Amino acid sequence: MVLFVEYPKCSTCQKAKKWLTEHHVEFTDRHIVEENPTREELALWYEKSGLPLKRFFNTSGLKYKELSLKDKLPSMTEEEQLTLLSTDGMLVKRPVLVGEDFVLTGFKEAEWKEKLEK
Repeated sequence: MVLFVEYPKCSTCQKAKKWLTEHHVEFTDRHIVEENPTREELALWYEKSGLPLKRFFNTSGLKYKELSLKDKLPSMTEEEQLTLLSTDGMLVKRPVLVGEDFVLTGFKEAEWKEKLEK
């Protein structure tokens, strides 16, 4: 069982959800805006993912652009970035797939297949 964190109106999330269903992957669904990831969850996911923290930001989102985060992130500490991410689900790259020993951001079919077929 994995946790699938999504924004239902997002076409990439819809595609990812369809893929999970077609591949018979059991998942718990969570709306990223209604139940925004907490700072603690984000810190855990970041650590578990092995990804750069920037990969958790929705860099193509309006909120990211409104806040000029492209310019601000490089000078922010990881703590500040995690706290910022926890304030608004629209800042978080989606979907997020959280397994027992992995975390994936965005939907790359090959990456998902590799992690879920272990």
